Parts: sequence; C-alpha cells; structure tokens
Amino acid sequence: MFPFHRGTALEPSCVATARKFVDQTLASWGTTEHAFDAQLVVSELVTNAMRHGGGAAQLRLLAHRAELACVVTDYSQTVPVAAAPDVFSEYGRGLRLVDALCTAWGWLSPDGTRKIVWALIAG
Repeated sequence: MFPFHRGTALEPSCVATARKFVDQTLASWGTTEHAFDAQLVVSELVTNAMRHGGGAAQLRLLAHRAELACVVTDYSQTVPVAAAPDVFSEYGRGLRLVDALCTAWGWLSPDGTRKIVWALIAG
C-alpha cells in the first residue's frame, strides 16, 4: 500500500511516484511480467483521481496467482465514466486505455466519503 500525502495528492509528481511504487512492488514480488501494463493503468487511475477525485489518497497493488489488481482511492464519490472517443480531444482516453488493458475494472464508495477505483490485469 502506498498512501499519498494530502498536500501532494494533486501534484503531477504523484503519478511518477505511483509508477515507481509499481516497479518496486512488482520487483520485490519477483513478478515483472505485468509491469508495463500496471504502470499505464496506475498512471491513468492516479491521474483521474487528481483531475476528478480531489486527489489520490491511496494506491494498493494486490496479486493472486497470475492476476494483479491496481486499486486507487480518491476523495470523491464522482462516478468514473469512460468518455466517448474524440480524436480531437486532448483528454478523455484514460479509462478506455484501462478497459483495453484490463480484464475488468470498476469502482465503489464503501464509506460514502471516498471512492475506490480498481482494475484487474490477468496473466
């Protein structure tokens, strides 16, 4: 688990920190086959947390056999929506990328104050 500091949860550098956490965690587990996909997925989820969720609160990686779950908690209850593709838009492709790389993704708001967005990468 990686907790983001409230003061830096909206800083662009937290995306790089999240990617580094992915690398270090997967290396310590001795499983790097999902590293590139996991970095992309985590980057998108953390960026969305910064832009639409009031900042990233926490990042978790969970592994079970050949599956890897990337879980990002933010400070909002706003439902994540995969925007319709627009070739001229500068933004809006993140969740489509997550959907393409993952076998499943979703969200929940268990305590009513924060949102958890998860994405599952299968081997």
